[in-house]
Amino acid sequence: MILSETISVSLSAIVANKLRSMLTMLGIIIGIAAVIAIVTLGDAGRARVTSDFQGLGTNLLMVRPGRGGSGPVDRGQIAKLTPDDAEALLLSTRQIAAVAPEMEGRLQVEYEGGNANLSVLGSWPSYFQVNNQAIAKGRVYTDVEGRARTRVAVLGALVGEKLGLGASEDLLGETIRIRGLPFEVVGVLKKKGGPGWANPDEGVYVPLSVAQFRLMGTERLRSINVQAASPEAMDAAMIEIDRVLRRQHHLDADAESDFSIGNQSSLLGTFQTILRTLSLLLAGIAAISLLVGGIGIMNIMLVSVTERTREIGLRKSLGARRRDILLQFLVEALVLCVAGGVVGFAIGAGGSYALLKAFGWPPAFSLGAAVLAIAFSAAVGLFFGLWPARRAAMLSPIDALRYE
Repeated sequence: MILSETISVSLSAIVANKLRSMLTMLGIIIGIAAVIAIVTLGDAGRARVTSDFQGLGTNLLMVRPGRGGSGPVDRGQIAKLTPDDAEALLLSTRQIAAVAPEMEGRLQVEYEGGNANLSVLGSWPSYFQVNNQAIAKGRVYTDVEGRARTRVAVLGALVGEKLGLGASEDLLGETIRIRGLPFEVVGVLKKKGGPGWANPDEGVYVPLSVAQFRLMGTERLRSINVQAASPEAMDAAMIEIDRVLRRQHHLDADAESDFSIGNQSSLLGTFQTILRTLSLLLAGIAAISLLVGGIGIMNIMLVSVTERTREIGLRKSLGARRRDILLQFLVEALVLCVAGGVVGFAIGAGGSYALLKAFGWPPAFSLGAAVLAIAFSAAVGLFFGLWPARRAAMLSPIDALRYE
């Protein structure tokens, strides 16, 4: 029997049993759709994390109080960073371009009838340079205003919405109240975006001295952000930071540091590794449904062999060889799995695209994932269709014709 005739017979058998064919493909459709959706969302998540980290600023190092490793700091000394530490870093280093100490708290912000509990961050004017924050309207506060403890504020792009008053630009030149104290709005930042738990667009920014003495009543900093002079100077800048802060904190040569220095690149790598691991884990779980789908195909094909025993015997008596029967059932399994793979890929890609659009993330499509999905579907069809096909091919024509 020629190949084209074998394929035609296989396709005719599939079309003749539409419901059974659809049920056979269902496991493959679900498995491929789940794997494609998880892989696509994982790729989009890694791309979004990378974009968020790049948006934090260039050549960024983050100094935080407390050791980076496990275990508490020496009981005789409470780990802290102060504005004096930031001043020392700015004045005693050569590989650092800018320094931005941060002091942050959730405070009540009010304007006329609107109020909200927002992140209020105190820092130097250099904060906006170090963290790649651009002004959309107005200006940033100045060093002079910081030294004079002038109550001025710069708003994130979404603060107006949080207050229920529309665009933040409408508040430029107006007076808002933070913890009951009046602040003049002198600038509004461009929308930047970021993770929901730390979205810079929802923050209010004030001079560090005002936050320290008027709002929070402490000199403790949450962190000190440091911009290295260049990407090549990152390692040298970390060494300088360690040297200066150990001197500031009067640490002995053999004492452990009471602060930690975070590298933006290492943090990004850690987040990407975590997301990649989670994606692989979820994809592995979703792939189990492919195994279930393959077993389903094998079972239904075995039932099909039993139902078509007399047909197989008749074809063999008319001259069909074992390899013709084997090829016929393999083609049926292959077509069902590949068709299921195509439908599953369309559902997975469409569903993930809808989710990404709902999240506001850029769409992520991998041609390699599409090819891999179709190839894997074909492999499942060949693997699980081989036994039923071989069983059909090995039937004796005489026994098959006698089968009731």
